[in-house]
Amino acid sequence: MTLFNWLLLRLLNWLMFGAMPFGVAMEVLSGFVTGVGATITAVTVNTGNSLQVRSAPFDKKVWLIAAWAFNDTAAGVLRIRSPRLHDFVQGIRLRVVNNNTDDILSGLAPMDFKQRLIPQDVLTVELSGSAANIDTGHLLLYYEDLPGVSGRFIDNDLLMAAGVNRIGQEVSVTTTAASGQYTGQVAINVTNDNFKANTDYALLGVTCDTRLGTIRVQGVDTGNLGLGIPGEPTMRHVYANYFQRLSVSMKAPLIPVFNSANKAAILVDATGHTGAITSVLTFHMVELLPGKAPASITTAVGQ
Repeated sequence: MTLFNWLLLRLLNWLMFGAMPFGVAMEVLSGFVTGVGATITAVTVNTGNSLQVRSAPFDKKVWLIAAWAFNDTAAGVLRIRSPRLHDFVQGIRLRVVNNNTDDILSGLAPMDFKQRLIPQDVLTVELSGSAANIDTGHLLLYYEDLPGVSGRFIDNDLLMAAGVNRIGQEVSVTTTAASGQYTGQVAINVTNDNFKANTDYALLGVTCDTRLGTIRVQGVDTGNLGLGIPGEPTMRHVYANYFQRLSVSMKAPLIPVFNSANKAAILVDATGHTGAITSVLTFHMVELLPGKAPASITTAVGQ
């Protein structure tokens, strides 16, 4: 795709759908530590992720909108630091309880304060916890404009105006034992395939029946970046519409949209910990009226 065509599609999206005329993107970043105990230790970053904030225009905002951790056998600390944040000593220091992956940064309320990040800044992410097992930490970033990427996202008002039917899409994933990496990747239609042909679906959230570190979904509709959601089974009333809650909280388009034509390439995986985990996921989705969501205009992605 040429630069001219990319800019033209951005403008058409804005004129036709009221969508923001720039490259909205969201990305989950994950890392893990092994057997560090009470020592706060820098995470090993998962394959495909980087703790360097992607390059974006300085007049558009990059937000840290969520953070969570999966500590296997002991409580600990998730710490996010940078000289560009409040301080480089403790920064955002968050207490983690074991066997709970609830979001510990975002209150998902209209008054919630999100942390602004600086493009190309390198974050220091650290974790403490289990004495012998694998623990994982996760951040969710939102870009108002990420050059070369334009994920398909809508806000809550458009969801309410264009929504037709609810669908619960069930998918099972099994993570690899002794790994904090993203594993167990399957297509979203691997278990059931009842999607209507060439139809847009908004993803409200994802719930699971067995705890995971993060549930990740990616495809051309997300700009091929991974979207993440905490795999906490005790908070299904929150994570069933997590992206919808984030959208309302930030007053921004944070509800992902996927087209069923891409279903075989809408990929789902997860992070676990020391033992292999099989979890049945439910993707809470809403069928949308035709032509209501912005088109995907993704090109190459770069840091």
